[in-house]
Amino acid sequence: MMAKGLPHQQPIEGVKNIICIASGKGGVGKSTVAVNLALAVAADNPKFKVGILDADIYGPSIPKLMNLSGEPLLTADKKMEPLVNYGIKCMSMGFLVDEAAAMVWRGLMVMSAIDRLLRQVDWAPLDWLIVDMPPGTGDVQLSISQNLPLKGAVLVTTPQDIALADVRRGTTMFRKVHVPVLGMVENMSVFVCPKCGHTEHIFGHDGAHTLAEELGIEVLGSIPLDKHICELSDSGQPVVIADPEGSQPIAILSGQPVAPSRTYSDGSHAKGQVSLHQSSYLT
Repeated sequence: MMAKGLPHQQPIEGVKNIICIASGKGGVGKSTVAVNLALAVAADNPKFKVGILDADIYGPSIPKLMNLSGEPLLTADKKMEPLVNYGIKCMSMGFLVDEAAAMVWRGLMVMSAIDRLLRQVDWAPLDWLIVDMPPGTGDVQLSISQNLPLKGAVLVTTPQDIALADVRRGTTMFRKVHVPVLGMVENMSVFVCPKCGHTEHIFGHDGAHTLAEELGIEVLGSIPLDKHICELSDSGQPVVIADPEGSQPIAILSGQPVAPSRTYSDGSHAKGQVSLHQSSYLT
């Protein structure tokens, strides 16, 4: 029923493929996963041109995670030039306002800002645009999902039951608007004591895998609760770049096919398989 009223999807000029990284709840490491996934995709195939859009207007994280600051320059046709670090084109509201500014905007202003970041930026040429979605399933998430030709969505969660419940809601939203759920990333999956090697599942154990099996989606990778990842992220050095040998749980995301075609119990259908490392899926 919902599909009958969906708006017409409009591609972004010069962008071949778009996926979004989403979470039902804040604080689960979604932006960290988005940044490292973008870098892993670029590292997996150096021919790929990759960009990140920070769609979290109220709490932009990409400037800090990518160690970028300053206002974008304008092209001759008045488009903003993305800021670039580690070879990744980036755009964020954090480049346009003071770092300490509180964005007390209502919905229409937020949607106008999102549209500007999407369509008034000189993204071209780009093989993959990674959209770092704001947490939740509100207007911004719904509008992006309906208005962009998304290849799919990756959901980020912790093993905690309260976070997994929001993954269920996020999966439901994406399926209602016919966006394939490519899979789930389980962040903070386990803590390994650096002194004795003891492992502790602080936020629970196997919750993500159980839910993924129930929902019929894949767990693309599990990332440990690691002080090293946190410190590198806070210093603007993504772990895929700063410590590639220690970033296997993240790097593996760019090297495997995800989301095989299936029909879900609600009748919705995920079309085909999307693999971030197979150029045959670039259209």
